[in-house]
Amino acid sequence: MKGEKPRGWLTSPGVSGESLGAGVNDPLLKVLKSTFGYSTFRPYQREIIEASLAGRDVFALLPTGGGKSLCFQVPALLRSGLTVVVSPLIALMKDQVDQLLAAGVAATYLNSTLTGEEARKRLRGLHRGEYRLLYVAPERLMLDNWRDNLLSWPVSAFVIDEAHCISEWGHDFRPEYRQLSQLREWLPEVPMMALTATATARVRQDIERELRLRDPAVFIASFNRPNLTYRVVPKVDPLQQVVEFVEQHRNESGIIYCASRATTERVAGYLVSHGYAARPYHAGLTPEVRAGHQELFLRDDIQIVCATIAFGMGINKPNVRWVMHYDLPKNIEGYYQETGRAGRDGLPGECVLLFNPGDVAKQMRFLSEISDPMEQQNARVQLRKVVHYAESSRCRRRELLAYFGESYPEKNCGACDNCLEPPAAYDGTIPAQKFLSCVYRVEESKGYPVGLNTITDILLGSTKENLLRRGFCQLSTYGIGKEFTRRQWTAIGRELVRQGFLSLSEGEYPTVSLTEAGLLHLRKRLPVVFKESLITAVEKKPRRRGLPPRLATALSQVASAEPPFPRNEEGRAETALFERLRALRKRLADERQVPAYVIFGDATLKQMANERPTTQEAMRQIVGVGERKLFEFGALFIQEILAFQSEQPPS
Repeated sequence: MKGEKPRGWLTSPGVSGESLGAGVNDPLLKVLKSTFGYSTFRPYQREIIEASLAGRDVFALLPTGGGKSLCFQVPALLRSGLTVVVSPLIALMKDQVDQLLAAGVAATYLNSTLTGEEARKRLRGLHRGEYRLLYVAPERLMLDNWRDNLLSWPVSAFVIDEAHCISEWGHDFRPEYRQLSQLREWLPEVPMMALTATATARVRQDIERELRLRDPAVFIASFNRPNLTYRVVPKVDPLQQVVEFVEQHRNESGIIYCASRATTERVAGYLVSHGYAARPYHAGLTPEVRAGHQELFLRDDIQIVCATIAFGMGINKPNVRWVMHYDLPKNIEGYYQETGRAGRDGLPGECVLLFNPGDVAKQMRFLSEISDPMEQQNARVQLRKVVHYAESSRCRRRELLAYFGESYPEKNCGACDNCLEPPAAYDGTIPAQKFLSCVYRVEESKGYPVGLNTITDILLGSTKENLLRRGFCQLSTYGIGKEFTRRQWTAIGRELVRQGFLSLSEGEYPTVSLTEAGLLHLRKRLPVVFKESLITAVEKKPRRRGLPPRLATALSQVASAEPPFPRNEEGRAETALFERLRALRKRLADERQVPAYVIFGDATLKQMANERPTTQEAMRQIVGVGERKLFEFGALFIQEILAFQSEQPPS
């Protein structure tokens, strides 16, 4: 989408989306409030809905938690016919259908979890026109007999959720998505909506081309998640760090992402041994065990899932309060998507990445096993961007948004470790001069560049046979860097790359060269500033049970952050009422065998605890309380609020 923007192209820093036709008699707002319990649209929801109802193809990029589902659910209730939603995950289908049924919407899904008889029953209902929305996996939709089904049903719209799966350049490519282009041949007049939470410009172009979108209305919202706090902390004693962190978030739902199956098992077992409700989730478990662990998490029967990246895409649990990366993510897009599972309800979420420079080498070894040279090279480039993010002293939010081509207007986001606790400066001029000079001397002497590890060996005066044989011991920079360790010099080299003084070549064994900026700094001895932790954090430290200072600081900031309710008698009462409402919600959810948030989300319960509605009309004003839920659950929650108030001492 370079150059001229297509018709309908919009971009948003966070507008309300209330510009067109809003008012008392607005049919869109009526459906939004009566069915879903919301009084206003989120950014771009209204514009997307109106474009869809006008019969246009739509491409919408909304951040995780940005309300993508309502963009097709509201139109489905305002138009006749059936809206077919292509969804990649079975769990997501059931989850969304459960929520729609609770809101009084006729919806169903078809996937491999259903018995033959149940599937036939739902198909009969579809042929009778009983449903407004159908959720289906792409591989089922493209079966031979489904063309006849689609032609016989009154299909009014196709929705392709997680549309980045169609692109080979996306972080979660699924080959079966490629077949979806046939939908355009089968039903050429039916409008199509493509939705995703994360996609670069290249992936966006791929989506539009592969789905054959016709002059689509394109909506690109801000990638910023203002309710999330981002932190990168030194990975020193990770299992103990996890326990210390989780203790600060006791009774809150969280996800710990790990690089391997074995690590998920080890971390989950360690947490269980310390009294926390945790389970592993990875592709090595049987489908039944995976589904069981996911169900326990969705229903709040356990608080923590320790997972590989096999877990999470499409998980619609809104009350995940924190996400921790125990190991280094493979790419920024995946990291953004995974951290985006926190705070989907708009309430605060904490995102922590444990980082050890030694993990970079491990990841590189894994990447060397990729057989396709181009794929391997792309993976290495993506990993370097993750390392750049982890080692940066700039605002984390600014770094993330920059990856997606978005600038962040503020100097200080107030919600990342580098902004909340600016790293101490370290005068890196002399070590930078040594490193840059060594790179220069190698190229001057040998006529070819070498890798970062070789530069480090030269600075340390290594006696490796290969180094001596190639004559590097004759260089003037040989052995001039013994004041630092190998890890420190490696970190310094990567920092010089990050600051633009050095460049890395592509390929499995990248070499390092001076940039124009690096040559200028070398010749004029210009000052170079590092963050102090670049030098101190990479030192080898003994195993210990306490928190590293930076994590301790991070946790103290979390503990001292503004709580959901004020720290006074009234605030404590509201917290107590919130917990009672949570218990009621859990009981109702268990009776219906659905996740708790299908009844009401945390944000809804917090507003109830704050405002204490005791009439049907007052309950109707609570966000997330639609007419169906008011009818089914309103009296029960009012009764609980009244019972709580009667037990309070007179003021």
